[in-house]
Amino acid sequence: MLLDRESCDRAVESADARFDGVFFVGVTTTSIYCRPICPARRTLRKHRRYFSSAAAAERSGYRPCLRCRPELAPGRARVDAVPRLAEAAAQRIAAGALNGQGIDTLAQEFGVSGRQLRRAMQQELGVSPIELAQTHRLLLAKQLLTETPLPMGRVADASGFQSVRRFNALFRDRYRLNPESLRRSANGTPRHEPDHAPNLRLTLAYRPPLAWEALLGFLGPRATPGVERVSNGTWSRVVRDGGRTGVVRVHEPVASSAAARHDLIVLEADAALAPSLMALCSRVKHLFDLAAEPNAIESHLRRTGFPAMARSTRGLRVPGAWDGFELAVRTILGQQVSVAGASTLMGRLTALFGEPLSVPVDGFTHCTPTAERLADAGAQAIRQIGLPLARAETICEVSKRVADGTLKIAPEADVKAFINNMQEIRGIGAWTAEYIAMRALHWPDAFPASDLVLRRAAGNLTTTQLKRASESWRPWRSYAAMHLWHSS
Repeated sequence: MLLDRESCDRAVESADARFDGVFFVGVTTTSIYCRPICPARRTLRKHRRYFSSAAAAERSGYRPCLRCRPELAPGRARVDAVPRLAEAAAQRIAAGALNGQGIDTLAQEFGVSGRQLRRAMQQELGVSPIELAQTHRLLLAKQLLTETPLPMGRVADASGFQSVRRFNALFRDRYRLNPESLRRSANGTPRHEPDHAPNLRLTLAYRPPLAWEALLGFLGPRATPGVERVSNGTWSRVVRDGGRTGVVRVHEPVASSAAARHDLIVLEADAALAPSLMALCSRVKHLFDLAAEPNAIESHLRRTGFPAMARSTRGLRVPGAWDGFELAVRTILGQQVSVAGASTLMGRLTALFGEPLSVPVDGFTHCTPTAERLADAGAQAIRQIGLPLARAETICEVSKRVADGTLKIAPEADVKAFINNMQEIRGIGAWTAEYIAMRALHWPDAFPASDLVLRRAAGNLTTTQLKRASESWRPWRSYAAMHLWHSS
């Protein structure tokens, strides 16, 4: 990101929330870095330095502000992010990809050498992969110390540190703070022994507005029975990771809580999932599209004469996917059937091929089937849930490709190659490929133009006419689709 100093100065002086997480400001007189919306007294312009990431600020010797808490800043919208390789690697690192494995292993995922990955990230982000990983770990640890009563050992483990000693040393060196002192200053957070640690509770920030009810209204009917649900304003799901099983819940803050004064949602996870916390936070941010910049997106759509803005809801997000393969299967099951019908089929598939929980957790009974399980089952077995053989064969083929690694359904996948590869599979057309790219790859410019509801909402257009009209909505056509669906 090229930082225009004059624009950054104006954003800081007006505490403009649109720039929260887009850049950070370092104060040279205190060696502290803040979010643009920090409520502290404004410093003189000559005492400010601007950074495109928290990692870059920390590399320059700045430590995070305890008042505005940079760890809560929303991420950057994908279309504005750095070039592809560095962006994809940064997303994986944010999810904990370097916790327990080296840079060379991560580089192999992208078909490059460790040296190439280091060079790309240094060039585009101004930091090395290790420096970026350390910043993510430290900021998560700082948040856990501030918001949870987890003991130090569990904080270090959940943040991706290999030892408490390494965590303490790096925290003191980088932030010039003692972890215990920070905890004591955080409103007297009570201490708990490891064996009695409560569920985890963290806050995640977003750029307002956020159409929360509309988001849950989209996810709820598409939830897989026994795995996921939306109830009483809360999304919840059973998760299994690294042999650990627990439930993740996401909801808005209680109106009377301190968090309710900010633009935050609440993530709660069973304490057993603490070692997976970095990955869980990353998935929740992706699922609820917390990095979106709705004001910028909707202003662009209005300027193009987009037909649905006047009758739609502000702050709509593009729902992501907890698991890309799971979403792909659910989308194929949904071909030519209703939303409710597809959820019923997904429930049957999960009951037949998913891994049952030894003990139901909060009413959840299964984890969804893996690609390996469905590939081994074969099309004839899959069709038992009430599918035509051709559709079962499509699911089987997608499962085989995901299982053998020839098809990657994740945000870091190359979008153009993914859409082309998907349409090579018999039974998958442009609508299915674009819809999966929209949600599983979280691509902001995907657009299933052949969708009947979209065509009607846009004014009873043909597919060709809608494609032509949508050109002016780039690069936010996924959001245009959500507004059209919501307004219909």
